[in-house]
Amino acid sequence: MNARDRVVRLYTRHFGTEPSGVSEVAGDGSTRRYFRLPHPEGGTLIGGFGPDRRENRAFFSFSAALRGAGLPVPEILADNRQQGAWLEEDLGDRTLFDVLSEGRREEPECFPGDVLALYRRVASLLPRFQVEGGRAVDFRAAYPRRAFDRQSMLWDLNYFKYHFLKLAHVPFDEARLERDFGKLVRFLLEAEREYFMYRDFQSRNIMIRDGEPWFIDYQGGRRGALQYDLASLLYDAKADLPPVVRSEILEGYLETLEETIPVDRPRFLRHYRGFVLIRIMQAMGAYGYRGFFERKPRFLQSVPYAAGNIAGLLEEGLPIALPELESVFSHIVDRWARPVTGAEGTSALTVHVTSFSFRHGYPQDLTGHGGGYVFDCRGVTNPGRRSEFAELTGLDEPVAHFLAAQPEAEGFLEPVRGLVDGHVGSYRKRGFSSLSVGFGCTGGQHRSVYFAESLARHLREAHPEIEVVVTHRERGAWPGGIP
Repeated sequence: MNARDRVVRLYTRHFGTEPSGVSEVAGDGSTRRYFRLPHPEGGTLIGGFGPDRRENRAFFSFSAALRGAGLPVPEILADNRQQGAWLEEDLGDRTLFDVLSEGRREEPECFPGDVLALYRRVASLLPRFQVEGGRAVDFRAAYPRRAFDRQSMLWDLNYFKYHFLKLAHVPFDEARLERDFGKLVRFLLEAEREYFMYRDFQSRNIMIRDGEPWFIDYQGGRRGALQYDLASLLYDAKADLPPVVRSEILEGYLETLEETIPVDRPRFLRHYRGFVLIRIMQAMGAYGYRGFFERKPRFLQSVPYAAGNIAGLLEEGLPIALPELESVFSHIVDRWARPVTGAEGTSALTVHVTSFSFRHGYPQDLTGHGGGYVFDCRGVTNPGRRSEFAELTGLDEPVAHFLAAQPEAEGFLEPVRGLVDGHVGSYRKRGFSSLSVGFGCTGGQHRSVYFAESLARHLREAHPEIEVVVTHRERGAWPGGIP
């Protein structure tokens, strides 16, 4: 039985009637599935399915405890734990990130005041989750660990190492990096860790309904330090909060926290900077796993923003000496940090996109720069083997339609777009004027031409500030002697 059928069966059993309609709600990359269904008394509700029973157990337990403590989380209307399905209150589709994005479009020159007020409201609720929630929840239900302990921290750090650094080919000395990881963990374990740690307290997990924040996706919560969730909120990569805004929200959070428990501010802030580090590394591990390994390039779009946050941390200085980690961070900043806003620090960049045949070797660099990528398209089905395409090229619609219909074609192109997008930002910030991207196939006529044109089209739409030059090196050898 699939996820939809399980949700529908639970709905029918609970309300005594089948739903008149079911529509799937876009997910966030997790294995959970969500559906919107009509509520028999009016409005709508959300049906959820999760394949992991232990994660579901944490979700149900934390939902009851947090809601019982008067915190704004969705009401669970019914559940079938054996089937992994549940029905919950519908909080709508508008997240804090959506509100932030809308506000920036309306007020591009400054941080919108109404959005700042919402962030301050969210930050004022966070201590309640941490302190009151920490008293209410049963940490025995937490999964996969009851606490953000040494093991949890090392999992996150190794997630960063194996799924970002290694997959992105960032150079590092493994022994020295492991020593830095151990030192950072010992430093973080000095912080008080007796509170509810939400774990993924970021703008896409905060719904805005009737102008007020509501909170979802806390099933990864566990016992931990106060600083982690604050770091998650303020260093949420694509939210890209300005430093002055971060400082204002941080101050508001501390004022609210001090009304609840005694706070040693200098000690809190010293450890806070360490938790910012581990949170950014955990997030980058997720971007690498989803982007490089699962080939979902939208996750790689967050990397330049995370690299910008790292650049700011390096300017401030790390809270303790971590030489190898600092070296790794410098590589990330050099490669991915996005351009600064305004004219300062940016440069005119030309991206040279070339199609070619491997039979005649790699394309020659005519810019004198020598940097960039070469991608091998030969793993994609070759249209040239079909007689109807023999006299055509990747510029012709029949060939383009054929390739667009091949699942492996989009699977090949999506990560390419993510990698090149990141490089465009880094090159502009560093003042480089040229970036080369080559696509090679057997004859330089079909696949390489199609992918070169597809990438060029994407770059012109996504980066209107750059120049894109396309060259089809084998054009003169195409059928008909096309000049």
